[in-house]
Amino acid sequence: MLAVTMKQFGGPEVLEIGEVETPQPGPGEVLVRVRATALNRADLLQRRGLYPPPPGASEILGLEMAGDVEALGPGVTSVRVGDRVAALLPGGGYAQYAVVPAGMLMPLPASLSYEQGAAIPETFLTAYLNLFVLGRLSPGETVLVHAGASGVGTSAIQLIRLAGAQSIVTAGSQEKIDKCIELGAKAGWNYHDGSFVDFVRQETDGRGADVIFDFIGAPYFHDNLRALAVDGRLIVIGTMGGTQVDGFDLGQLLARRQQVIGTALRSRSLEKKIELTAAFMAFAHDALAKGEIGPVIDRVYDWRDVRQAHERMEANQNIGKIVLRVTE
Repeated sequence: MLAVTMKQFGGPEVLEIGEVETPQPGPGEVLVRVRATALNRADLLQRRGLYPPPPGASEILGLEMAGDVEALGPGVTSVRVGDRVAALLPGGGYAQYAVVPAGMLMPLPASLSYEQGAAIPETFLTAYLNLFVLGRLSPGETVLVHAGASGVGTSAIQLIRLAGAQSIVTAGSQEKIDKCIELGAKAGWNYHDGSFVDFVRQETDGRGADVIFDFIGAPYFHDNLRALAVDGRLIVIGTMGGTQVDGFDLGQLLARRQQVIGTALRSRSLEKKIELTAAFMAFAHDALAKGEIGPVIDRVYDWRDVRQAHERMEANQNIGKIVLRVTE
């Protein structure tokens, strides 16, 4: 089969299409003909050698895909050859074929294209995990979503709305803020204008946000705690800005009963991912099928233009997901 390969780590220029061995499904697994895959920040880090795949995972980039069931491994009865599916992957999405545990497959509604399906798993499962499993979001609460126009951000805004809660966002341009408001966010703050703390307090009548989604890490840490409500939950999803925090006083957490929760989806066990996938589909499948929520797609590239796709994400030009259409 063909796949996006790398002979060395580096910039987008190291990516090329090459021949690799087609994987074969084992017991409980399914072979999927990949029709589309989508970019994630982890792909950029892995390409540069900064984020190795977990043990046993494919070294091929790609954490999600959509396609058609091609073959069934021994013992699989939950799907049939030809079924349209999407799935979260530990790696291997930038390829014509991928092997997936049957329990990880999400049926792709007829109303959604392969490109839309490929843009769902990583971002929506990440948002669901951190909003409801770790963040324990309740109706009526307020969530501050940093990087609101990102793939995870746009997914989170929609799930927050679906749950009867409220979101406010930060983003890097008015265009991105407007898109977030269109999706259901109450208000947005351009992070180029400085600290977001006063904005958050103004939008929450001085209480602060009940949950904060943070991808930035160290540079936002102190302001995140200042913007967090009593009993609030700060969910650290990424550390794009750095990992080392200076001058942190643990007393603030105790006085305001705040929680700081670190999280990663890729390293979770298969069993936990299967549980998460089932819970998400029970919560959101009908809304996805009816178009009440859905992935925000920034641009679709033929996968032979994967270098351009990586350059666009690296330049922070995208609003929502960048998708690769996997052709012959």
